[in-house]
Amino acid sequence: MRTKQVNVLIALAAVMLFSFSCFCISRMTQTSNQLINCRNHILEFKEKMLRLKNKTERNRQELIKALSKMKYEMTQRKNMPINLVEKKMKTLGKSETASNTFEILKFFFPHLRKAGRIYPDVIIGKEKTGVSFALGISTVNRGNQSYLKQTLNSVVSRMTPSEEKDSVVIVSVADGNEDYLKSVVDMITKRFKRQLRSGSLEIISIPAFFYPNIFHVKQSTEDSGRSENWRIKQVLDFCFLMLYAQPKAMYYLQLEDDIIAKKTYFTKITDFVHNITSKNWFYIEFSILGFIGKLFKSEDLTDFVRFFLMFYKDKPIDLLLGDIFQVKMCNPGETPHVGIESSLPGEEQYSKDIYY
Repeated sequence: MRTKQVNVLIALAAVMLFSFSCFCISRMTQTSNQLINCRNHILEFKEKMLRLKNKTERNRQELIKALSKMKYEMTQRKNMPINLVEKKMKTLGKSETASNTFEILKFFFPHLRKAGRIYPDVIIGKEKTGVSFALGISTVNRGNQSYLKQTLNSVVSRMTPSEEKDSVVIVSVADGNEDYLKSVVDMITKRFKRQLRSGSLEIISIPAFFYPNIFHVKQSTEDSGRSENWRIKQVLDFCFLMLYAQPKAMYYLQLEDDIIAKKTYFTKITDFVHNITSKNWFYIEFSILGFIGKLFKSEDLTDFVRFFLMFYKDKPIDLLLGDIFQVKMCNPGETPHVGIESSLPGEEQYSKDIYY
């Protein structure tokens, strides 16, 4: 009997041990599966982090490239201020429209009738239009002496910001010497960078084919052939500049490259013009010296140019202006002439215009 009980106990213990072993094996299997799942999650997480890291690195590299490109472009713009508008007539696209104000030149100069479109050789600036005032400055090589820098400095620096915004200063290089053209462009693009960028200053160059053969013109009894050719060319230079400026502004003010503008000169000129009650005037004279300081309504410039071109071989342009209208319409004003070295080689001009 006792032996039978012992066997029963052993059987029960074996069953319990077997059950416990099965339970332990089951739990271990579950734990193993959980560990495997956990490991898989960890590996997946590491893979996602690695992809995110690689993506972040790519984004960082792209950002560095973008910033480097921006820095390079800013440096280029700083070092290359001419990168505004620079064109030669032959490179203008067919879709671009140019002013037809130069077409009247073909009536007076037969050699231009087969020239196609007449336009400045070089334009540097933003070709600003729709302003109230255009100020024209014609410049030629005076040898070792140049007043252009101080002229421009006084003209543009003595405008208020609003006046500068509502005007454009046009420097017309009327000289076939390419070295002189380059020196003018270099000086202006370095010294007057802001004005070029804003569009309140432009540089143009008159094409050589524009001029007729003025060196075989009959000499006058008063001047040498050299002096007469210089005066003839000066009339043509002013006419070309006036035609270029005509579509840009309501009024055109003629200056030269050897003047010094006084403080608030432009404010006084604009105030005078805006306070005129009568619109029936031909031109206003703000200087008594030559062709300097003459203000025209842009709508009338073509008529003035026609008259100048009819008689450009006969008289200097200031005398032709006097022929158009003898009676002065205003008191002399603000733009004093200070240059001594004439644009006519070998000549000196000691007359100075004093504001009063």
